[in-house]
Amino acid sequence: MTASDHLPYAADAESPLKDSELAVLRSQYTREGSFVGVQTKFNYAWGLIKSRHRHDQQLGVRLLTEIFRDHIERRRECLYYLALGHYRLGNYAEARRYNDTLLENEPGNLQALSLRSLVDEKVAREGLLGVAIVGGVAVVAGLLGSVVWRGLGRKR
Repeated sequence: MTASDHLPYAADAESPLKDSELAVLRSQYTREGSFVGVQTKFNYAWGLIKSRHRHDQQLGVRLLTEIFRDHIERRRECLYYLALGHYRLGNYAEARRYNDTLLENEPGNLQALSLRSLVDEKVAREGLLGVAIVGGVAVVAGLLGSVVWRGLGRKR
């Protein structure tokens, strides 16, 4: 069993923790205060990323960034969870950047490959939505321009 076998598949990030589960992690983190252990901080950050609330997700990413910066031995793990956190926040470019860094070192990491698929699907879906919105705006602008042009032609 490899280390990546212990990581959840990216789809798991779509299912938020119950408020009571997050409260347990928050309580442990708070209780440890200024002497908070890296594992407690990591667990709390992961719980925050799985929250339904954007501000919790942002705090989770910030805590993971601190762990990534301060604990070299946890960087590999943090890469995946930072990618997941940014995915949840809709920061797809950042999610892809962290995930690609992990895949450079572990090209067979199933969780990272799964997350890459999720990111690519979201980017494609939102890209198509953006194109549809722009196309719709162009049609409306064209219709309005046509009406205005006809109106100007009648006034002459």
